[in-house]
Amino acid sequence: VQLVESGGGLVQAGGSLRLSCVVSRLTFSTYGMAWFRQAPGKEREFVAASSWAGSDSYYADSVKGRFTMSTDNAKNTVFLQMDTVRLEDTAVYYCAAGSLVGISEASYAYWGQGTQVTVSS
Repeated sequence: VQLVESGGGLVQAGGSLRLSCVVSRLTFSTYGMAWFRQAPGKEREFVAASSWAGSDSYYADSVKGRFTMSTDNAKNTVFLQMDTVRLEDTAVYYCAAGSLVGISEASYAYWGQGTQVTVSS
């Protein structure tokens, strides 16, 4: 199973960006999808998670109400819509897949290479 993220880039504070993650194949081991991020000098942290059906969705408090995770099963693609971005959203964003939907990295066996998001003032 391979995951490939795209859509990162430079965005001004208050703006929007949409990240995409294409999954090479869907199996029982990719039931749950998630986004994590890692800012410079910090540990990787949970952002959002969902099943492909859209149930069991979870969001970190820091992004709740601003970020929305969605799926397109026909295209094996997961999205992270980032609205009203803040300087503190600057990080490398990683897509992950696993057999469960959870907020822990341990829930996910497959990871993408990451895509950089930089928020400017």
